[in-house]
Amino acid sequence: MNGFANHGLDEDAFGEKGGIVKAFDAFPKAKPEYVTRTSGGGKWTVAMICVSLLLVFSEVSTWWRGGETHTFAVEKGVGHDLQINMDMVIKMRCADVHVNVQDAAGDRILAGEKLKKDPTSWGQWVDGRGIHRLGKDAHGKVITGEGYHDEGFGEEHVHDIIAAAGGRRPKFSKTPRLRGRGGADSCRLYGSLDVNKVQGDFHITARGHGYVEVGTAHLDHSAFNFSHIISELSFGAFYPTLLNPLDRTVEETANHFHKFQYFMSVVPTVYSTPSRTLYTNQYAVTEQSYMIGERDVPGVFFKYDIEPMLLSVEETRPSFLRLVVTIVNLFSGVLVAGHWGFTMTEWALSVLRKRRRMSEGVLSGRPHDDD
Repeated sequence: MNGFANHGLDEDAFGEKGGIVKAFDAFPKAKPEYVTRTSGGGKWTVAMICVSLLLVFSEVSTWWRGGETHTFAVEKGVGHDLQINMDMVIKMRCADVHVNVQDAAGDRILAGEKLKKDPTSWGQWVDGRGIHRLGKDAHGKVITGEGYHDEGFGEEHVHDIIAAAGGRRPKFSKTPRLRGRGGADSCRLYGSLDVNKVQGDFHITARGHGYVEVGTAHLDHSAFNFSHIISELSFGAFYPTLLNPLDRTVEETANHFHKFQYFMSVVPTVYSTPSRTLYTNQYAVTEQSYMIGERDVPGVFFKYDIEPMLLSVEETRPSFLRLVVTIVNLFSGVLVAGHWGFTMTEWALSVLRKRRRMSEGVLSGRPHDDD
């Protein structure tokens, strides 16, 4: 009727046929006969699919793990009490060990009356070479367990810490029974005690040394041996599954007059997830040990200071809708980048082919017809 067919023209080439809704299609499609498939386009498509899958896997993994935010703030609440949890072995008899705490407020606490003392054998806590089974590696290096982690895991997150804290009952393990005929040559000190939440000193000395007490006989110097193993030393609520910087460490000495000093900075810490909150404390520690003279007091001395700040570690996870939007944007970015990469590659190849044809025409002495 319109005469297009008489001139060899097809009106299908000028647009899509279809209903009213299809007429509003914002993404017109090229007809199959106008599409040329190339090997380069297939390679770019495969590459874009691989990159997209890799990025999607990374985004989903990050979303699943969640993120952590660390914030420091001045501690608003005023706490008056602080709980100290200790589990250590001293290479001296229990009757010869004297334990006490003295803080900046001037209060003195006889910790030896609140902590449990069990006679034990040093050989039950170390092997025949005198190396703590959990305190040193195969090369003899002391493993201090910095931070909250365990050997079975790498870097732990907030949910791992909270799950570990709630995995066991807060109870100290029993002291192993004495074995062999050697008898008890060491003392295990363990338990929890409440102190004032101020700077203080925790001292482990020998009977009759360090503090003057009426009716207490001085221990002979030849009985001094402050070699020790620290299995637990923490502040706040007792969580046996969480490791602290001094947990699983060992110090040995053959000197009778030896002084071990630990300087600790305690920071109140709050771990938070959408379902649970854990209140605990972390601390940084430095130590020094050296041989002293007979006029000085040997022993193990823990000096702790409470920092006036609060560390909050919160685990957050974006909403699922945000994850979907991120994945959509990711696919869009990959498609745009892939399209530009394919276009630039095809242009570069076409220029290279044209120059090659021109050079071949010049060498043969005759012009080369371009397409």
